[in-house]
Amino acid sequence: MPNPTRLSKFISLVLRHRANDFDLHLDSQGFVEFSDLKRLVDEKSTDVYSEEDWRKVLNGELDGKKRFEVKDGRIRALYGHSKVERVTYESVTPPEVLYHGTTPQAEKAIRREGLRSMKRQYVHLSENTERALNVGERRTDHVRLLVVRAAEAHHAGIEFYSPEPEHYLAQNIPPQFIDFPKE
Repeated sequence: MPNPTRLSKFISLVLRHRANDFDLHLDSQGFVEFSDLKRLVDEKSTDVYSEEDWRKVLNGELDGKKRFEVKDGRIRALYGHSKVERVTYESVTPPEVLYHGTTPQAEKAIRREGLRSMKRQYVHLSENTERALNVGERRTDHVRLLVVRAAEAHHAGIEFYSPEPEHYLAQNIPPQFIDFPKE
């Protein structure tokens, strides 16, 4: 029986990190021909995926996280690229506040330097606390929830992007726009 989660993980691996290993060539924004990716999956997988399986994976229906963008017959991973230039998105006006879950250790540096993209292309922010806490829990059992005054930061010139609902990106957020939990 086909496993759509395995399909999603394989597509993520290929599009984020290993396209060249499979003779796929990403453009500067991380896009590759969808037909080439589909052919690769058909060649490498022992599973046979239906159009319904592909739809679920591409629309983020497995776990509510949209990981891919399909546009003009091409596909890319929305986040996590290690092999392409900075992926660009259209600038948006963010909501009043956004949230970021982090570790107690990282909070110390964020208080001094703000949220920085570090090894990622962007800082990831959530529209709701639940999602921010879930992200933080990947790294610690003691999540520190930061409140980003996104509208205020936007008015000060910080650009925000939203490649999927409830998920926002920015290159950096200075500490003056962040409300920290009480120590």
